[in-house]
Amino acid sequence: MAALLDEAFQEDPVSSWVFPDPAHRRAVHGKFLGVFVDVALAEGRIDYAVDGSAAALWLRVPAGDHGGEAPEDDVPARMREAADPDNERCELVGRLLGESHPTGEEHEYLLMIGVAPGRQGEGLGTELMRPVLERCDRDGLPAYLEASSERSMRLYERLGWEFTGTEVQLPDGPQMWPMWRKPRG
Repeated sequence: MAALLDEAFQEDPVSSWVFPDPAHRRAVHGKFLGVFVDVALAEGRIDYAVDGSAAALWLRVPAGDHGGEAPEDDVPARMREAADPDNERCELVGRLLGESHPTGEEHEYLLMIGVAPGRQGEGLGTELMRPVLERCDRDGLPAYLEASSERSMRLYERLGWEFTGTEVQLPDGPQMWPMWRKPRG
């Protein structure tokens, strides 16, 4: 899973900001994304295409404040430690996204979705999301994500997500777009 996500996000604006040197990114990016895989396996689920060309990492987030985590549950710190301990951006991106994450109601969180570069544009990501979104609609549960590019934001809008109105601006870097999807009746 980490290798697939590594390949899918090598040229992503956020990954390029976290690891600006392409050679260094190739060396450590998979370790960084491996933390996301570990979190999804421990606390959520991973949906994937049978041929291994796409994966979606989901977490069910309960309502309420999620601060005061135990040190071993500090995902941004784990991301930095696993991938590149001297690179504060590894941790900063997680902290900034955590600050924008809604806490008011239970929701499904699309932590990450990746499609192998040679398979992008075939609808694989949409197909992976569809069962979860249908369940959200059936159960009256909203969904949340952060789009890391305008291209992905447009895709998510077609599936019912709406920009929350406040971008996450990475220092001297790209922005991300938090998006919320209300359940459809």
